[in-house]
Amino acid sequence: MPPTLPVIPHSGRYLLTRTITQHLQRTTTSTTRRISTSPFLTTHHHSKSPIITSLDQQIPKPPPKKWITDLPARLGKCIIFGCSPSQIRDASVILRAVATEWRGLLAGAEGFLTGGRRGVDSREVVWGEMDSFGHVNNVNYYRYAESARVNWITNFSVHVDPAHRQEWAELMQPKAIGLIMKSLKCDFKFPMVYPDRISVYHRLSTPPQHGQTSFHLDCIVLSHQHRRAAARLEEDVVIYDYRKAGKTAMPEFMLTQFEKTWKLQQEETIRARKRIWELIAGVERLERETWDREGAKEDMGSAVKGSSS
Repeated sequence: MPPTLPVIPHSGRYLLTRTITQHLQRTTTSTTRRISTSPFLTTHHHSKSPIITSLDQQIPKPPPKKWITDLPARLGKCIIFGCSPSQIRDASVILRAVATEWRGLLAGAEGFLTGGRRGVDSREVVWGEMDSFGHVNNVNYYRYAESARVNWITNFSVHVDPAHRQEWAELMQPKAIGLIMKSLKCDFKFPMVYPDRISVYHRLSTPPQHGQTSFHLDCIVLSHQHRRAAARLEEDVVIYDYRKAGKTAMPEFMLTQFEKTWKLQQEETIRARKRIWELIAGVERLERETWDREGAKEDMGSAVKGSSS
């Protein structure tokens, strides 16, 4: 049996909107952990058999990790080798797509939903967030995640489920049913520095189920300058009844929207990965038509030709 959550004082520092917990290690329980059929999601289920949906089976394999930097470099090789005007146009279309769509594709390929008020979009990193070591101090990543998490919850209240606007708003208040951060873990990928911009998004890391008293979120902090994740966080959030001073099951209005969100995450993963593989296929086609075609010879230019005369 999982341990009983201790009675928690009604202090604002425990609220979801203001908590940065010191408990970075999750409590070990007898709950079985398994890997989902989705290639990027880890789920925590009490059931013994996996839940397989049609969307799980449609998710393409993950794209190469460095596709954002590799595709422009590969296109550059094609252009340097020599391209026709139509091939130049095709290359420019792919380069424009990588430059303008990278954030949605990078996050979407892992199931993070972007746009609207789902997280933090294009926030400027300020100079004062750096410390004496000359990079963004680690505490700030927890604050980035906190702001994005509040926006993620607020988005349900304002844009997704306005019929239960009051209930969503009360989740971040110590009144009735609220949310408490049980554990928060951050993995830092590289040191960010000023100037930069960040985008921060959340996703459900486990499919919602009836009766669950907590849920897990994954968070990604994207650096715009480097076009990759600067940090990844794991959040374990408890559903808490302040009137009873104990954990409680997820309310029906939350469960309904989380089920829809899980489906949207899967659909976004499919869309983003298909788009990335489409761009990769376009680069591969240009490679076959230029330097990788049979009998291809690089045009070294008239200066080289003149030197041989």
